[in-house]
Amino acid sequence: MSDLQTQDIDQLSINTLRFLAVDAVEKAKNGHPGAPLGCAPIAYLLYHKYMKHDPKDPKWSDRDRFVLSNGHASALLYGMLHLAGYDLPMEQLQQFREWGSHTPGHPEIGETPGVEVTTGPLGQGFAMAVGLAIAEKHLAAVYNHENHTPVDHHTYVLCGDGDLMEGISHESASLAGTLELGKLIVLYDDNLISLDGPTSLSYTEDVVKRFEAYHWQVITVTDGNDLEAISKAIEEAQRETKKPTLIKVRTVIGYGSPKAGTKGVHGEALGAEATKATKRTLGFPEDKDFYVPEAAAKQWGEIVPKGKKLHDEWTEKFKAYATAYPAEAAEYDRAFSATLAKGWESKLPVFPVGKPVATRNAGQIVMNAIAGVVPELFGGAADLTSSTKTIFANSPSFHVDPVGRNVYFGVREFGMMAAVNGMAAHGGLIPFGSTFYTFSDYCRSALRMGGIMSVHSLYVFTHDSIGLGADGPTHQPVEHLMSMRAIPQLTDFRPADANETAACWQLALERKSASFMALSRQDLPVLDAEKYKIHEGVKHGAYALDDSGKDIILIGTGSEVELVMKAAEVLKAEGIGATVISMPSFKIYEEQDAAYKTALMPEATPKIAVEAGSTMGWWKYVGHNGGIIGVDKFGASAPGPTVMEHYGVTVEAIVALAKKLLKK
Repeated sequence: MSDLQTQDIDQLSINTLRFLAVDAVEKAKNGHPGAPLGCAPIAYLLYHKYMKHDPKDPKWSDRDRFVLSNGHASALLYGMLHLAGYDLPMEQLQQFREWGSHTPGHPEIGETPGVEVTTGPLGQGFAMAVGLAIAEKHLAAVYNHENHTPVDHHTYVLCGDGDLMEGISHESASLAGTLELGKLIVLYDDNLISLDGPTSLSYTEDVVKRFEAYHWQVITVTDGNDLEAISKAIEEAQRETKKPTLIKVRTVIGYGSPKAGTKGVHGEALGAEATKATKRTLGFPEDKDFYVPEAAAKQWGEIVPKGKKLHDEWTEKFKAYATAYPAEAAEYDRAFSATLAKGWESKLPVFPVGKPVATRNAGQIVMNAIAGVVPELFGGAADLTSSTKTIFANSPSFHVDPVGRNVYFGVREFGMMAAVNGMAAHGGLIPFGSTFYTFSDYCRSALRMGGIMSVHSLYVFTHDSIGLGADGPTHQPVEHLMSMRAIPQLTDFRPADANETAACWQLALERKSASFMALSRQDLPVLDAEKYKIHEGVKHGAYALDDSGKDIILIGTGSEVELVMKAAEVLKAEGIGATVISMPSFKIYEEQDAAYKTALMPEATPKIAVEAGSTMGWWKYVGHNGGIIGVDKFGASAPGPTVMEHYGVTVEAIVALAKKLLKK
């Protein structure tokens, strides 16, 4: 009798998964075989026995979500998705990490069916899973009724030591416990090895006590190959309704291989001989690559009909729900289709010319004006709600009542923005997070992930320049605008006034991709929305507020548009005609065709750009014969107008530079 015939069906199915991952890494000659060998039993139990999912419809809205936070173990996920019946054929596993394949080195949302979020930067998958669980809890509170529960699913995470070392895991775990995310279940691959060697070199904390202190339920499984113990732990986690659960599973990295339990199996292929030896040890044919025994294929194949049955049952229940609650069902369908309510934009406020308004205050007015027609807008601030003004006036705190739309994230900027990305990936919500712009540095990796994933995350930053004043250089952003404009697939918005703020909010909601706003602390004059055709102008990223002057072009963003307009008046009085351009979005401007750009900014006309931030990047628009007034040093503590004056961001400086360029 062969080794395969002596294995029980569960063990055969697990080993099949192990070796699909090992063979994929071996063929690519790079990757991470250690975690797949150690964690295959966990993955098998989740997908085969416990998760509610439909491989033939990976976007089913009420599916359980699975996040591979230690994304370097992607070969495990791809093998699992293939065996479970997702649209990921064997050819894709055989092209692991190759150009054009659907099996990239780390999981990418939109690239591989069944991948919920993009992971790889350790800790962020964990944090995004917290966002997924927040979304589930809020949407369940919004839509569910007694005997009708269209939203009822779990979020499962597989993470490693590296994930839990990252600071973002501390932020996110603390928040998850506070928010009582009982449907969040994290399985921790506790294998005692990191890339540098034993975790004892750098990681000796008591993880159990740490998570218990965060108000998590913690369950320990001492043997990662003990299917019964893992099953009991998952079932216990499912029964806990208030506390998130950490299941600490002691595994052996590279289980069954000659390199088992060592750092050598973490991040490199086993090699041909070690691969054969591992297959011999685990009773698998050593001369067959990418081999799926018929019995294992049949066992894994049970997932498809089971998933269809669960999905069909949900669909029938949803029909009954739609009969009982037609308005809620229609709203559910609209929100999960990522379609804004018809005519929602009619609720956008128009600000009257007169009393100046800080754009952060304008943002608050816009949010509350559209709250009723964009109920999927949901989020909060990192302990700065009173400063960023991102709060819904007529909604409770999510922590007090999960139907509430105001989330108090605490001083956890990185964790907040990663959670926002998770909520956006979940669907049914348009989430936002907010903080001071200078603290976007804490968030940057999450902002980059939002761009990579192209999810509908909104990042709201206030106190956007040295103009905020006395808080000084630690709180005055300088390099941040250009730094964030450099992130691909992230849309920038820096509105000049309250009406541009409303227009920017409209585009941020309509574009369905990640974007950020840089809003002012100080009051700014309100531009006439009709006179300047602001909403139409903002749609182009840059537009002329006054195109009557042909001698020079003055370009401003945000609070500096006021200075540019005043400078144009001074120049006009001296016989110099200036076109004034507001440029609220670099990215949207770059999307315009060449004809629009040429008409707006003729190449031959001298140009000056004015922005209270880094000058880097502006030369593209003003050219070598143009000029820039900006800030290329850190700020200072003083009243905002005083700092702006001493740093040369003034009307007088603009006028002087214009005359110099024109030699007048």
